[in-house]
Amino acid sequence: MVSTTVSRLILSSAALLIVAGCEEQRGKYPARAYAPVPSATVAKMEAKGSSKNAPVLVRAYKQESEIEIWKQTASGEYALIKSYPVCRWSGQLGPKKKEGDRQVPEGFYYVTPAQMNPNSSYWLAFNVGYPNPLERAMSRSGGDIMVHGTCSSRGCFAMTNDQIEEIYAIMRESFAGGQKAVQFQSFPFRMTAENLAKYRHDPNMPFWKNLKEGNDHFEVTKREPQVGYCGQKYYFNASAEGGRPDPLASCPKLKVDETLAEAVSAKQASDNKKVAELIERGTPAISVRYADGSQHESFRDSGSFVALAGDRVISQLPDRSAKLGDVSRPEAIGAVEVVHLDANGAPKTTASTTPAVAAKPATPAPVVASAAPAAASNSAPVAAAAAPSSGFTMFSGIGSLFGEKKETAPTSAPQQSAASAAPEKSMLQRWFGTGDTAAPADATQFPANVPLPPRRASKDNGERVSDATGARKIIAGAQPIVTADLTPAQ
Repeated sequence: MVSTTVSRLILSSAALLIVAGCEEQRGKYPARAYAPVPSATVAKMEAKGSSKNAPVLVRAYKQESEIEIWKQTASGEYALIKSYPVCRWSGQLGPKKKEGDRQVPEGFYYVTPAQMNPNSSYWLAFNVGYPNPLERAMSRSGGDIMVHGTCSSRGCFAMTNDQIEEIYAIMRESFAGGQKAVQFQSFPFRMTAENLAKYRHDPNMPFWKNLKEGNDHFEVTKREPQVGYCGQKYYFNASAEGGRPDPLASCPKLKVDETLAEAVSAKQASDNKKVAELIERGTPAISVRYADGSQHESFRDSGSFVALAGDRVISQLPDRSAKLGDVSRPEAIGAVEVVHLDANGAPKTTASTTPAVAAKPATPAPVVASAAPAAASNSAPVAAAAAPSSGFTMFSGIGSLFGEKKETAPTSAPQQSAASAAPEKSMLQRWFGTGDTAAPADATQFPANVPLPPRRASKDNGERVSDATGARKIIAGAQPIVTADLTPAQ
């Protein structure tokens, strides 16, 4: 009898110790850091031939305000699982160059377990990896660029808390499955012929064409492109003779897979042809300037969300607090200057006849949720009419700008003649002609040679990981993969 009682006490004490140990381990971070991937999202993965532990790839688009989650399938290719509307991003279209410019970076980055921040003041966060090796070589400054919650941005992709909780969980489980680094692709907009035609005179176009090379490699193969750097640009899916080249030096001879190179070149030629056709049909060249970034249209339409055709289903997770959070600069959302450019890229002097507050587009844009633009009462104050000398129009809804609704031609500008169109064709041949196909990308395998951005310890900055080792501990089963050769000297 005594022995039985003693045995029961010992077993009870052991059970309490085990429970206490588990509670201590799981209590190190907020409960949200341990949230499971929703069963509905896991079901989508399984329907595409993937799983929650399979590798993940993230793609982001500023103009469309969307972040996509792609998962690797049994075939090795990636399949689109889900698209999330971005609650807030700041700055303008174009790359980040310096600290404090409020720019969301554009480029190819890598996220490791050490860059996951379960203790973020912005609910949850992960560092995208800016500046990457190319940007560091070009003396680009700034850091701690995150994808996080609370809908407040100063150079980050800000999501709702429930959205970042799900994205964080998806990445955490992929790390637990053995993935060493998640590629994060950030674009100014979807690399469509329509966007390339509209922004053909933008000073960032050469850089954007370089990003499109990486986009094309992914679109053709549906596999993660290998990324390398030389000649102040990216190269993809290629190896350089003589080892890794200097990001700033001229590119050496690159060894490529000829079959892949031909497939990518064919896609580029097809896209260039579409761009030329759009320009010939009169697609206006524009320049835009945001008051300070934007957000997905769905957040400005009373909480209604639109499901798009195909795999790109846009939906917002139900926010438990029924609030977006501390939205940064709400007065700037939706306000954008649109300047129409002539054939030489100069602003047209004739004022646009488009009304100051655009009406709902007749046909929704193919890459933006087809929610109606916000009413004037919900957007930043706009000018009553376009300034006659600048030729720009202030819009209260960004969806109206990039929809399919045709602009009214200025009364003083008749249809362009073939002769006047000649300079435009010359520009097109320089940028998109057959003689301007990009060299097949040269790629260096990650993670062996891609250093991480510096990680600065700071307890009072919610966007920084102050305990990289601890951050890895919450990833059950994840291997310790951050080695000395991946971490730059502090």
